Amino acid sequence: MRLWSIDGKLLRTLEGHTDRVYGVSFSPDGQIIASASTDRTVRLWSIDGKLLQTIEGHTDRVYGVSFSPDGQIIASASGDRTVRLWSVDGKLLQTIEGHTDRVWAVSFSPDGQRIASASFDRTVRLWHIDPDDLILDLDVKLNNLLKKGCNWIRDYLKTNPNVSESERHICDGICSEDDLKIES
Repeated sequence: MRLWSIDGKLLRTLEGHTDRVYGVSFSPDGQIIASASTDRTVRLWSIDGKLLQTIEGHTDRVYGVSFSPDGQIIASASGDRTVRLWSVDGKLLQTIEGHTDRVWAVSFSPDGQRIASASFDRTVRLWHIDPDDLILDLDVKLNNLLKKGCNWIRDYLKTNPNVSESERHICDGICSEDDLKIES
């Protein structure tokens, strides 16, 4: 892993992971860098390149990592379908389960009370720090997104006099009348 200046100058190389690094994150104070690797670890580094901590516990690749706004908690996203919360000294605080496929990204809300996770199961989930409290499960399947978008814009495309003839038909073939039925 390499640390670069904004002008493209290599500042230092951080060595320690035994496989690819997929995610990195700076602590809010900019003094610690967290890295997520396919070697199933999260590593914490000082800004001067010293390895501070190796965090182990995931049973599959770690794809994403994020610091809480106060810098005291690290969230990791893994191929083991979990998000794990760790203290900066490497102690496991919580395991959040619910995704049905690899979790590839995780991020804290600005107030640190919620976590968003994105998964290969094509969902984005929003959690309170309490792992049993799922706030929202967003179905982000592309087909559903296109259908919902077409449903929302269809009347506008048909009735707006400023829309060109070719633009009026951009949703043709994407959604049918059956797709426009409201499901509860």
